[in-house]
Amino acid sequence: MTREIKAQSRLRRWLVLLPLALLLAGLCGCQTLGFYTQAIKGEYQLFAHQQPVEKLLADTNTPLEVRTQLETLTNLLAFAKSDLGLPADDNYSKYVELHRKFVVWDVEAAPEFSMKAKSWWYPVVGRLEYRGYFSQRGATNYAAFLERKGYDVFVAGVEAYSTLGWFKDPALSSFISEPAPDLAELIFHELGHKELFARGDEDFNEAFATTVGEEGARRWLRAKGDQTAYDQYEAELGRTWQFVHLVATARKRLQELYGDEVTPQGRIKASAKPPLPVTRMREEKLKIFTQMRQDYARLKVEWGGNPDYDAWFARRLNNAQLNSVAAYYDYVPGFARLLEQSHGQLPEFYHAAARLARMPKAARHERLSALGRAMAEPLGHKNGQPDSTAAGE
Repeated sequence: MTREIKAQSRLRRWLVLLPLALLLAGLCGCQTLGFYTQAIKGEYQLFAHQQPVEKLLADTNTPLEVRTQLETLTNLLAFAKSDLGLPADDNYSKYVELHRKFVVWDVEAAPEFSMKAKSWWYPVVGRLEYRGYFSQRGATNYAAFLERKGYDVFVAGVEAYSTLGWFKDPALSSFISEPAPDLAELIFHELGHKELFARGDEDFNEAFATTVGEEGARRWLRAKGDQTAYDQYEAELGRTWQFVHLVATARKRLQELYGDEVTPQGRIKASAKPPLPVTRMREEKLKIFTQMRQDYARLKVEWGGNPDYDAWFARRLNNAQLNSVAAYYDYVPGFARLLEQSHGQLPEFYHAAARLARMPKAARHERLSALGRAMAEPLGHKNGQPDSTAAGE
């Protein structure tokens, strides 16, 4: 498996493209119009090059590796529908060879001296804390524009996304060659977005889908009876959660440095004025990132030299990069606790999560934060991560 950033391996993005998006964009500025134009063009190119999976499986000219992965995908979709209760429908019944490493590139940004992520407004879905481009050049050009305005910026390649039911999503060459456990998590994650969506709440949506993806992958591996693969997957998740803790620690220190106010719901309000002179702020910021690198070096020794996150740390660390992790994991402990309270029954868990989604955003975040604090107790955790065995089957 080749990835630009191993740390982003489970950071799945989703994107909604509407038939009327171009008309809506016409009401906005030229830059917004250009964004929607490239999005519609990119989505059209995917649809224009789709091939039926069933036909590819029957074609002896289909490369063996692709056929094997498509067979695995077919089995995963059947499991998602029968055992996880997810809306598989006709999704991933088509395949697209992209001839590139990623399907889209995401741009995220934050002020130089605040952890409050920049957000953008989109039709139907509301405000999100990233902007997706179907070309790497488009993403890097927009990132450069934001950097000139003084933002910390992070650009990451994305292997998969969901259109949340507006279209039947195809399987893509950017993710089809994933190892089976990672492919399982990815597919279940994306289907999780179709199961539940809270308008304008990226943190809620991504944490829910992350929980569904990880729990689904665990259950699929247990159903296969492959204990070795299951243990390896659990070890990978353990490293991920140690990395997430490392990021959370650095984010907290940066919030304190910047004078950010953190609400009971975990939302960030930027300080009106930096508490220290700019030069001193930059020095202290650099010290926190240096400490983070040192902590990772010690963690890597504990992992026996495992290089999973080397590429992530090879970048020039900044606020936006740390936020890119937080969006996916901040509320996962809360959802893990909700799964426990649902006795491991996924339909009950989905209904409980849907009830949260109907609450006002601040109230649902406060509830998830409270659930997460309960999950921080020893029960139900393993190596710092939620342990599904406490929830039952």
